[in-house]
Amino acid sequence: MKSKHDIDDDDMIDEVAEADDGESFADLFAENSEQGRSWLEPGQKLTGKVLKIGSEWLFMDTGQKGEGVIERKEFLDIDGNITVAEGDSITAYFLSSSHGEMRFTTRIGGSASGSTQLEQAWQARVPVEGVVEKEIKGGYEIKLGGTARAFCPYSQIALRRVENPEALIGTRLTFQITEYAENGRNIIVSRRALLEEEQRRLKDEAQAGISVGMTVTGTVTSLQDYGAFVDIGGLEGLIPISEVGWSRVKDIRDVLSVGQQLNVVIKSIDTEKDRISLSLKDTLSDPWEQVHERYPEGSFHTGTVARLDTFGAFVTLGDGVDGLLHISKLGSGKRINHPREVVKEGDQVEVKIESIDCANRRISLALGAPARAAAEEEATLSEFRRQADDAPKGMGTLADMLRTKVQRGKK
Repeated sequence: MKSKHDIDDDDMIDEVAEADDGESFADLFAENSEQGRSWLEPGQKLTGKVLKIGSEWLFMDTGQKGEGVIERKEFLDIDGNITVAEGDSITAYFLSSSHGEMRFTTRIGGSASGSTQLEQAWQARVPVEGVVEKEIKGGYEIKLGGTARAFCPYSQIALRRVENPEALIGTRLTFQITEYAENGRNIIVSRRALLEEEQRRLKDEAQAGISVGMTVTGTVTSLQDYGAFVDIGGLEGLIPISEVGWSRVKDIRDVLSVGQQLNVVIKSIDTEKDRISLSLKDTLSDPWEQVHERYPEGSFHTGTVARLDTFGAFVTLGDGVDGLLHISKLGSGKRINHPREVVKEGDQVEVKIESIDCANRRISLALGAPARAAAEEEATLSEFRRQADDAPKGMGTLADMLRTKVQRGKK
């Protein structure tokens, strides 16, 4: 009597003999069974389409001469319903080739998993099914089938630390055997290895679908002083703080928040270093395209002193548009050593547009009349203080002299 794990060529042919579109499926199977299968290695993963679903076996197109067979029960849900249909794509692992057929599996598991199957699964790196039985020191005890027991360390049960380890007890999961010793009496398994492999596969697929210059939708996952990390569908990219907007951003937390959805442009992709650079600024209109219309030469505007340098003060006129008040325009003819003697960051000043250089994104400014008068007054005071500091120390005022005389008379 044949066991339920044995396949007879006649059984498979009988299940699909009704296929008669000019050349029967049985004829095709017999023809392809004569082809060599040396191109497949045990444990090799393969994706193919479902050709036929029989009462016990599922036939899969391997993409080469010959079809693969998988036990139908591997595709049944908890209620016994088939979960795939003819034409669906499935991924399976090659087990062996014998008696004119290629055996595949999506995983090894269940009560029929014997030590031989488990050893083959370890050698071929084929996933195995197991039930999390209980917590033991350092991890979990996993029941793989029959009397086979395995150990899964806490660090190998998931991609990240499990907050509630007890919640996994009783669940059926898929593992990879990482160690097999003492004829199956010492087995160590990892679920994390399979999850990482799937994560790499999804990342590769995602990277294949993006290119530099593409606009994609993403979600902000974390904020750092130097930029924002954004999930763009299984991949993580960085928006440098300089690419957040056209205006200078001091604190990225004032502009973005975790969980916020954005449209971003892919600036660069470095597959070797696994880095993706993104830009939010490139999705926004360039304010310099309308500079001549908004800030014509000779016009007056109120701006905010954004930052100071030794050669002048940068004044923000609008989002992404700064102009320079040269130090020579700040003293109103009086010498000053640094712009801070007249203005400070955050000051509101009236300025006049003197010239615009769009090619180099530069605007030269001069102070407006009210601001010029205030600057002249501040420059005069600054000059007076500097002269006072440089003057030799004298005897002081008359009041100081009288106070000194009184103090001496009391001694």
